[in-house]
Amino acid sequence: MPRPTPGAVQDGAVEPVSSSSVRWFESARAGRPVRSVDRCVGGAVSSTTMPSRDAISDAKYPLDPVLDFLRLLWSIEHGLQRMSKRMEGELGITGPQRLVLRVVGQFPGLSAGDLAHIVRLHPSTITGILQRLVARGLLGRKRDPGDSRRARLRLKPRAVAYTRTSSGTVEQIVRQALSRVGASNVRAARRVLAEVARTLNAS
Repeated sequence: MPRPTPGAVQDGAVEPVSSSSVRWFESARAGRPVRSVDRCVGGAVSSTTMPSRDAISDAKYPLDPVLDFLRLLWSIEHGLQRMSKRMEGELGITGPQRLVLRVVGQFPGLSAGDLAHIVRLHPSTITGILQRLVARGLLGRKRDPGDSRRARLRLKPRAVAYTRTSSGTVEQIVRQALSRVGASNVRAARRVLAEVARTLNAS
């Protein structure tokens, strides 16, 4: 069996923390001032990337695994809300609205209940999103011929511009993050998040 290249990160493994990053975290935890650390790369001197403000705070104020995980979840939620507001200002549509349009575009004829189940949102939340999209002429409702109590959803031509992949969307940011960590880590993270979601919704 070939031996792995020294320093290489194997698929599914967590990339080891560099010694310079460790020094950053130790300084932050001790309350000492931190500065950029130079290292030699291929004979040239380059400056290491400064750890993020969150990483320094996490090192200085360590929490137990559960609180640390919850801290990360709240940070993700805050980031999603912030990006959604930015999308509304720059693109004219929020993150949840774009999600709904893209799902309906992939599965024309969905009912509101089916849509709520797919995107894991409460039916009352979906109702508000649908009302706004219908009012803007982006989404159409048509009565189900087999069940008059149900309406089937379809995109209107005006919605196409909002469903195309474009810069500045939540999806673009998440896609970039997922591509950096690798497929095996994405699968592992999804299993963890799915279990947390299942347990929360079952309680």
